[in-house]
Amino acid sequence: MINKQSLWFLTLFSLILVLSVYYITMPNDLLLTNNNTYNQETSNNSNGTEAVIKESEILVAMRVELEEERSMKKSDLQGLLTNNSATAEEKNEALEQLKYLNFLSGQEESLEAKIKSEFGIDSFVEIEGNQITVVAVKKEHDSTLANNIMRSIQSLYDEKVYITVKFEK
Repeated sequence: MINKQSLWFLTLFSLILVLSVYYITMPNDLLLTNNNTYNQETSNNSNGTEAVIKESEILVAMRVELEEERSMKKSDLQGLLTNNSATAEEKNEALEQLKYLNFLSGQEESLEAKIKSEFGIDSFVEIEGNQITVVAVKKEHDSTLANNIMRSIQSLYDEKVYITVKFEK
């Protein structure tokens, strides 16, 4: 049986580990902006006007929904970690699932950054098992662009993943 001191150590250690992974995988844009809408300010030097480009509300809504869903899962898993009646095996499995959820978040953010840097398109990426869903913001639906995005993402994985690309206006 795990005593209280060991349980507290395990809980605090897992919390520090989760926060560290989250901080490391967090994009630099979040550290520089005051909010999570990824506002980017660009200035036009020729006429001195300043334009503010905001990310699509659809993408923000999708991110918020996914983050709420994952935070509920995380809170359930953390509740299991602190539950005295749970076995050590159940707690280890909960800790592994927490690590996996944080890993998925990091992977999704890196794929979004890759799509932004390679294709110049704002996107939302969701990974569930071996299925990756990409929602890209572009007025024109271009099958060549969708194929290029799929190839770019597949090149990062050794095994076959199923990639879906949707375009939103």
